[in-house]
Amino acid sequence: MYDLIIVGAGPAGLTAALYAGRFRLNTLLLEGMSLGGRILMSESIENFPGFPGGVSTHELIKRMEEQVRGLEVKIELDQMLDLDCAEKSIKSSSGNYSSKAIIIATGARPKKLGVLGEDKFTGRGVSYCATCDGPLFKEKNVLVIGGGDTVAEEALYLSRIAKSVNIIHRRSQLRASQILQERMKANNKINFILDSVVTEISGSTKVESVKIKNVNTSIEQDIACDGVFVYIGYQPDTEFAKDKLKLDESGFIITEDNMAASCEGIFACGDCRKKTLYQVITACADGAVAADSAFKYLERNR
Repeated sequence: MYDLIIVGAGPAGLTAALYAGRFRLNTLLLEGMSLGGRILMSESIENFPGFPGGVSTHELIKRMEEQVRGLEVKIELDQMLDLDCAEKSIKSSSGNYSSKAIIIATGARPKKLGVLGEDKFTGRGVSYCATCDGPLFKEKNVLVIGGGDTVAEEALYLSRIAKSVNIIHRRSQLRASQILQERMKANNKINFILDSVVTEISGSTKVESVKIKNVNTSIEQDIACDGVFVYIGYQPDTEFAKDKLKLDESGFIITEDNMAASCEGIFACGDCRKKTLYQVITACADGAVAADSAFKYLERNR
């Protein structure tokens, strides 16, 4: 019987484990794949406080892991299969774990285009985070795929770095707010390719071009580029929580400000919960708050 089980070892889960260890809680950190989560899709991160010039994502996660292990938090690589909120227990690939409180930090994964070449060139020109990877494309030609506010914000950000930014959207109009559209249209680095979808991403060792198809005429063309940024939404890893915790229409866990989920003793933090900004720094902040809330919950229920 653990005091606390943390499911997911990305920045949110690792930070929660760090705080739980400092609270001297008997804690298990459970991770189904490898420590680090989605951040490892990027080679480096340049907007994490305290690292002028950026830091390798692998180095950042390694340091976080060292802090957690130094506090004697137990780490298990094991895939969670099911969650019992009432009993505070978890069924995994290798057995069952029980605790007095649970923090869910399972993260979210970007929705993929599902086209040829996307997986091959992920991390080699295909990216899902302009804030993370944009500086790698200084004075280069990039594409941004999607049509919402995130696309507009990231395209404007990339226009300060890249040589050119082409926005590809499957509809005739973007869904971004009008003011953002006005800013994009006033930016001479940003161009629009509407009524079009990407059907293939090509290159040798890195992205060199994409094939796009007009949805109205079915005419295809190749566009040379150095990078492809995909923003068609995120899919939270919360399938296990369906009908058990309160989720929004997209599957993100709804929490209070203290990270408490809809079941007593269950908390959620990081990219799996509904919020407005999905960044490493906000995931870490979530993790700290979740661990503090779990500690206070345990103190009240001793």
